Amino acid sequence: MSLIRQICLLLLAVVLLATTGGVAVNVLSARETLQTQLQLKNGDNAQSLALALSQQHGEIERMNRLMSAQFDTGSYERIKFIPADGSRAYERRGLSTPARAPEWFADLLPIEPHAGMAPVSDGVRLLGSVEVMSQVSFAYDHLWRGAQRTAVLMLAIGLLAGAVAYLAVRRIREPLDATVKQARALIDGRFVLVDEPQVPELQRVAAAMNAMVLRVRSLFDAQAAQAESLRRRAHSDPLTGLPHRSHFVERLNTLLTREDGLEGGGLVIVRLADPARLNRTVGRETADRALLAIAQVMQTYPARAPDCVVGRLNGSDFALCLPSAGLAGDTARSISAALQTSLPAFGAGVRAQIGAVELRRDSGVGSALAQADLALATAESRGGFAVEVIEAEAAAATPGERGWRVQILSALEEGRARLGAFALLDREGATVHLECPLRLQLASDGAFEPAARWLPLAARNRLTATVDGHAVALALEAIAADGQPRSVNIAPASLLDGGFAVHLRSLALDRPQAAHGLWIEVAETAAIDNFERVQELSQLLRPQGVKVGLEHAGQRLHRIERLYELGLHYVKLDASLCIGVATQESAREFVRSTVALLHALALQVHAEGLDDDADVAALWDCGVDGVTGPWASRRLAEAG
Repeated sequence: MSLIRQICLLLLAVVLLATTGGVAVNVLSARETLQTQLQLKNGDNAQSLALALSQQHGEIERMNRLMSAQFDTGSYERIKFIPADGSRAYERRGLSTPARAPEWFADLLPIEPHAGMAPVSDGVRLLGSVEVMSQVSFAYDHLWRGAQRTAVLMLAIGLLAGAVAYLAVRRIREPLDATVKQARALIDGRFVLVDEPQVPELQRVAAAMNAMVLRVRSLFDAQAAQAESLRRRAHSDPLTGLPHRSHFVERLNTLLTREDGLEGGGLVIVRLADPARLNRTVGRETADRALLAIAQVMQTYPARAPDCVVGRLNGSDFALCLPSAGLAGDTARSISAALQTSLPAFGAGVRAQIGAVELRRDSGVGSALAQADLALATAESRGGFAVEVIEAEAAAATPGERGWRVQILSALEEGRARLGAFALLDREGATVHLECPLRLQLASDGAFEPAARWLPLAARNRLTATVDGHAVALALEAIAADGQPRSVNIAPASLLDGGFAVHLRSLALDRPQAAHGLWIEVAETAAIDNFERVQELSQLLRPQGVKVGLEHAGQRLHRIERLYELGLHYVKLDASLCIGVATQESAREFVRSTVALLHALALQVHAEGLDDDADVAALWDCGVDGVTGPWASRRLAEAG
């Protein structure tokens, strides 16, 4: 039982006890007063009657008539004269007048006054004694009416006291509830500050909790900064801060192979001409500044496109991966124009050449880099700030933007959509959930296409919310059928639809049992660009048992300033951060630090895209909670 409920019950018991006690004490006091008054009345009446009888000089008939007249004119229960000589006594008894008070009340509070007694004499000799007993029914009536008035008054006082107690408890409850919510937020990994209440004891508790939250937040910020420093050391070039070659290659490979990666794109390589000669002629420091200038120009592109990746391949080569097809040539020429403006400032012989190639999803990383190198070699042969672009093979004719919209909607309406199933395993080999990317059969006789094929087209036609809602509905249906938890990834564009999160909540409410097995994940970029939308999604789905997390994460976690306020359940580290950790101590240190940071926020940490046993073993040592990718699928197949 909660503390507030205990306090309310205690206050209710005290008010009831005080009200009942007040009524009881008042009624008992009134009863004693009435009984005493009746006894005094009986005594006074007996004395008066005895005096009147003494004046009859012992004449029995006259005395009897006097007593009869007294009885008839008063409210007496009995009048009795007892002669002193032992002769027959005179007695008049009346019927007890019915009282208006209930019988149970009279039985509970009996009024039993003593009869009044007085001696009767003729002045010389004792004639006898007279006994008088008044009616008590009137006393019961007065006592009953008094009890009713007292009960009503005490009830009103009790209600007033209860109202005052309720207001007092509510005044205490509000800061208590705020403190409890703050504690629950800490358990969930969220740092919330509360206003300090006026109650001194609770004020000290709230102040202590706020101080702890600030301290934990500062520790989190410090650890996040440390994790970012480790990430830069593990994956970045020391001079320019860009990803080094191996990390760039892993990210490019991930974009070309994952379900929601690139369907087509471009690769641009920029080379600073003859860096060794520049070191001799203009100096190492000036050559480094030229390299930084190239890096600065290249970094303007990732800021405008989430999946645009830039890196430094070696001492003089920089690479840029473009997330959209058909832009490689224009981007290369734009970079060339920018460098022609900035590089000559470092010396007359400072120049660069640029090679570019269009990419397709089936292009391997090695093939893409080889074609880009070929284009770069051609550009170098032309000197200056030359640009060479190798175009991709002409794509098959496409149905156009409207045609894509019709194909996507038709696939959804006709049931030509299905979920993939890739296991995410924990360290014991148990399936945490199935990763379920949506695949659409765009043509009735065609293959089921991965998201990389149709997702950009759905985003262009503003259909991502419709598609993702359909994927969630399919996942809930599958969970209800077999009880296996499933994960569905949501496109960042879907979050911009104001009714999308509410629609997902309604789907979860329709299948409350299945909702507890649903995992929803959004890209790390969504948490950076649309923090409030992700927070709203979590706030709406978390009470329904749905788990919300980030995928493809780790590159920019440090940029999510209030990660602890998102209400997440898990974070899935990007494959480019996890592949190769077995051979790189700095990469392991970064993953270990990131895992510790996220575990401190009560978040699970998963790793994606793993295929190597050594990498998986290293990640288990770093503390990750689950692994997905070819390794997990292979392990599950072997176990089955």
